[in-house]
Amino acid sequence: MQTNTPHGTLLAYDPDLHAALLADYCLSAAPGERLLIAGGQEATPLIRAVTRALLMRGARPVTRVDYPGQNEDLAELASDAVLDAIHAADLSDMEALDGSLRVLTPAPARNVDAARRARLLAARAPIAAARARRKWSLTLSPTAHAAAQAGMSETQFADFVMRAMFLDRPDPVAAWAEVRLMQARLIERLTRADMVRIEAPGTDLTLRVGGRTWANSDGRRNMPSGEVFTGPLEDSAEGTVTFTVPAEYQGQMVRGARLEFRAGQVVTASADEGESALHAALNTDPGARRLGELGIGTNTGIQVPTGNILFDEKIGGTVHLAIGRSYPETGGLNVSAVHWDLITDLRQGGRLSLDGEVVQEDGVFLI
Repeated sequence: MQTNTPHGTLLAYDPDLHAALLADYCLSAAPGERLLIAGGQEATPLIRAVTRALLMRGARPVTRVDYPGQNEDLAELASDAVLDAIHAADLSDMEALDGSLRVLTPAPARNVDAARRARLLAARAPIAAARARRKWSLTLSPTAHAAAQAGMSETQFADFVMRAMFLDRPDPVAAWAEVRLMQARLIERLTRADMVRIEAPGTDLTLRVGGRTWANSDGRRNMPSGEVFTGPLEDSAEGTVTFTVPAEYQGQMVRGARLEFRAGQVVTASADEGESALHAALNTDPGARRLGELGIGTNTGIQVPTGNILFDEKIGGTVHLAIGRSYPETGGLNVSAVHWDLITDLRQGGRLSLDGEVVQEDGVFLI
């Protein structure tokens, strides 16, 4: 798709444009709905803009802003009682909401024991499950740290975010409708498949998806988006996969992760960097060693990794596998406090096959 700004012109980030898209398209805010908007302090301009947009639409926004380092303080300083069990009021509060928006605000993170982070995540699993039963969306507010992580200036990163969300278009919602139609055609073929094989340097993995539902991620739950995904059969993954795109987990960057699966379960795991975080994630609970998602990125407007999963898993020509929790709408049954997407790039020497037919080679669809 073509943008509507002159080549070379950098777009300034506009939180009001972003907020309108989130309120109307992602959350479909209705009068009287109680909607949570949560994010870090650096996202205050966007959180304020979304709150104002929701108020103007008759909704009842609830805002929660974290100070820098708040999550690290909780994981580092909480007593065992606080770390391992939620308060009943936290769960009932989530259950009283009609929906939620989480705003990612990438920032430098302190090195906190990965096992303590995993315990905290496991304890909060009922809250995550309650959130998933309501409408929800996830987006990102550009920060200096996110720009540096992506290897861009703040101005360049703001431009990248605006274009990735189609906020450079006269009608961003219409642009996302085009994505939805393109992905619907892809899903028509994927729905007929049972066995999926992923091949790339260091990767030869098969898994089954027969009978499962493919979801069309068209920007409503993730902004930006551009992927189709399903929940593979929980005992079907066989083989080895090497994840070539770095992925952050609980504030720690993991590079070169390698997983070996037998009968759907991770039996060996290693990483070139961040291996302790990888093992902490896998050891969170039994479901963390099985796959909850297979996703195929379709967004050719995102070409290079940024260090942020929200963008990187959408790169056209990549696939991602999430260890842990399945999305119920796909028919997936895996239960876990973890849902962590790990990405491998198929654009150089990779192949994706359905029931023995190669349908994508070097990141290009052949169907």
